[in-house]
Amino acid sequence: MIPAKEEIQKAISEVKQFVDERISQFKSLKEKGITKFSFKPFLKIEPYDADIFSEGCFCILTANSSATMGIKIQKEVGIEGFHNYDIDKLYEIIRKNGHRFAMQRAERIVKLRDKKTLLENLAKEKNGKFAREILVKEVHGYGYKEASHFLRNIGFDDVAIIDRHISRFLFEKGLVKPRKTITKKVYLECEEALEKISQDFGLTQAKLDLYIFYIKTKKVLK
Repeated sequence: MIPAKEEIQKAISEVKQFVDERISQFKSLKEKGITKFSFKPFLKIEPYDADIFSEGCFCILTANSSATMGIKIQKEVGIEGFHNYDIDKLYEIIRKNGHRFAMQRAERIVKLRDKKTLLENLAKEKNGKFAREILVKEVHGYGYKEASHFLRNIGFDDVAIIDRHISRFLFEKGLVKPRKTITKKVYLECEEALEKISQDFGLTQAKLDLYIFYIKTKKVLK
């Protein structure tokens, strides 16, 4: 098995320009409240705009699903749709894209509208870990992974997204003891392991996540 650091170094040499571009798109959300995402050459989807709220909805859609499906739905619904579509229209779009929990996700998106101001205000925070605790407490459907995902995607550098790809990488490389369930304790243990790698490479957690995701999927998404 290739050591973790060798794999990460190879990924950096292959997709640094795409990772840097994605981080720039995330930073635009934090600084301007809007961005344009482009996923070429990894997905055949035309570029589209997203705001902070629609990114919050995207992170609801990817839970127990995939980034690719979330991206397809986010593009089709659009900024206006996330803000204003009724639950039936959201359900239909989510369902036809193959999401297993279409109605539940539609319900959570509508419920998230009550937290728009919270999401926008948290984007102004400087400490991602502080913002994450608020999100987990206040937003229905957000655990540590979803909260971290949202924060990374709106420009925070200091939280890790421990999804199945990242946890599998850590377990396979012997960096964290394998577990079947990612509890809060295990999540923070994984995050600490990633922080050490980040320091070794001079990377942020945000960039490291994209590189490891690429190692496991051969895509730079979000």
